[in-house]
Amino acid sequence: MTGHIHEECGVFGIFAPQTQDVASTAYYALFALQHRGQESAGIVVNRDGVFNSYKDSGLVNDVFTADRLKKLGEGEMAIGHVRYSTTGDSGRENAQPVVVNHLKGNMALAHNGNLVNSYELRSALEEEGSIFHTTSDTEVIAYTITKERVKTSSIEEAVLASMDRLKGAYSLVVMSPTKLIAARDPHGFRPLCYGVRGDGAYIVASESCALNAVGAKLVREIEPGEMLVVTRDGLKSDTSHCGGKKSLCVFEFFYTARPDSEIDGCFVHDARKQAGAFLARQYPIAADIVIGVPDSGLDAALGYSQASGIPYGIGFLKNKYIGRTFIAPDQKMREDRVKIKLNVIASAVSGKRVILVDDSIVRGTTSRPIVKQLREAGAKEVHFLSSAPKFLNPCYYGTDIASRDNLIACHHSEEEIAKIIGADSVGYLDLKYAGRLTGGDGSGFCMACFDGAYPTELPTMTQKNRFERPLSENPKYQKK
Repeated sequence: MTGHIHEECGVFGIFAPQTQDVASTAYYALFALQHRGQESAGIVVNRDGVFNSYKDSGLVNDVFTADRLKKLGEGEMAIGHVRYSTTGDSGRENAQPVVVNHLKGNMALAHNGNLVNSYELRSALEEEGSIFHTTSDTEVIAYTITKERVKTSSIEEAVLASMDRLKGAYSLVVMSPTKLIAARDPHGFRPLCYGVRGDGAYIVASESCALNAVGAKLVREIEPGEMLVVTRDGLKSDTSHCGGKKSLCVFEFFYTARPDSEIDGCFVHDARKQAGAFLARQYPIAADIVIGVPDSGLDAALGYSQASGIPYGIGFLKNKYIGRTFIAPDQKMREDRVKIKLNVIASAVSGKRVILVDDSIVRGTTSRPIVKQLREAGAKEVHFLSSAPKFLNPCYYGTDIASRDNLIACHHSEEEIAKIIGADSVGYLDLKYAGRLTGGDGSGFCMACFDGAYPTELPTMTQKNRFERPLSENPKYQKK
């Protein structure tokens, strides 16, 4: 079992009323979205229809030095992306945005999500002569739109036509020489919002925290199935693909999104506090202190404390110079990073019965060393609570849970998990509370990773590296 889960990606776009330093604006926004992906980053600047781009593996601050941003230059538009790979490997060639030069001009595209029919789409494109340079499904989307663009009179018509063919999760930012387009799949699996800045610039981003970072005011979420088009004439909306069942990934509220982001009118911080309050109702444990695992467990721990009356405390000091532990590409690096990521504040927990709240317990190996540190610091009891329900199923929409094999709750009871991670007890949020974090009735969310109720057809090929398999595993080359 290999640590925790991975998040998705972050996308950003700006359409400015005049030429300005849009590269720096994109940089600040991507910095705010860094939590959504730490493998690679990229920015494409559009100045009068000419695209200038740069992308590479690494964190935003490493990829974009001051000199590199200066070389990108000024422009009227820019799009950006931070990536964690859910399809394809983590190499530089799979970094986004993807730039395509075609018969009718240039196009740049950034994508958050995962298609369930990418294998079929790519196979059909390859049979028609398309040549792919990456192993991600983002290039599949780019080629699909490009194919439609050749047949249509505008880029927005091409995007709308492509939405009929793309199945699964996609929040897109597309840039043509004269237009900025944002589109969200009809289920709305991944968040996407837009705002306006004081100078009249339109901003599109995965989360509202990126709008705040560049001085823009949130207007609203882009609706599932909606396409927004920004031109010199302003903004227009197409809702021809709207009206289906909404299936926003509920794990955005448990873990993925930043606490200061607002999604569908609810601040993530408040949703996580509500999860903690629900945990207090489920597990009225006698304890001396409630602590959270930084960062995404802190809000739920506070909610538990406020609901139960048990004092809230800071139990861990997080090393702010290291990223999310499980982003490390292999198991040994994950384990090494866990050791230096969190340090126990011994005076807070020594001799006490501790309730420890984390955002989830997925595979168990991240939890075990954390509990061990508390024991070594003198904690009398450690009760480990997950503010999310049990992960029991793979995710096909952008969260990196490929199979049930490494999901600890699929193979062990709560009592067995407690023994495995060294805790006195373990508890998960009840599934009935999962959809009620935002004050609603529980509808409008995808919770397939918890309950197995998938909103779409399932993919025929589920391997993360399905476009780069050995010949012996690829049906195109198997002997008949």
